[in-house]
Amino acid sequence: MKRTKTSKSWMTEHVNDPFVQRAKSEGLRARAAYKLMEMDDKDRLIKPGMVVVDLGAAPGSWSQVAVSRVGVGGRVFALDLLPMEPINGVEFMQGDFHDADFVAEFEALLGDRKVDLVLSDIAPNISGISSSDQARSIYLAELALDFALQHLSPAGKFVVKVFHGQGFDEFRKVMGGAFKSVQIRKPQASRGRSSEVYLLGVGPRG
Repeated sequence: MKRTKTSKSWMTEHVNDPFVQRAKSEGLRARAAYKLMEMDDKDRLIKPGMVVVDLGAAPGSWSQVAVSRVGVGGRVFALDLLPMEPINGVEFMQGDFHDADFVAEFEALLGDRKVDLVLSDIAPNISGISSSDQARSIYLAELALDFALQHLSPAGKFVVKVFHGQGFDEFRKVMGGAFKSVQIRKPQASRGRSSEVYLLGVGPRG
């Protein structure tokens, strides 16, 4: 299939992206790693000994960051429908994180511990129909929120990617009702033209 001007432009931008080049040189699986690093440096999301869950983890760059910062006493679970190459110290589970049987398997591995941080950098497969893509994005964020509220500790934190558009304000209000504090973050590694932002919820209200 012949590439469109748009796809050629994206590829050129991607190849020349300094975050892409830096990720390759530092052995990180995606430029998205720097988004989490910046948010962690600002908000101290990840601390030694924490239990972290990375939803929609593949290809694994956020899990790479998390496992490097929780230390030997921490645990990082990476959950995704897609397969993912192993990362030393990361417990990967392939399956649907809103399927009851899959969640039961995860909870069995978790044991009696609570989760300190739930991360979700999930985005839907883009169809090109903006209203449909936005609705699916909000739906995935809602699923991630449900998972987080089921498993977070009383002082737990939740980071989720959302896109500005229809449903954003409503989802932000839901987050505000679910957490004691909700902040918006737009890391430098997030492309300026992208409508993506991250919502950080701290302290689930129970």
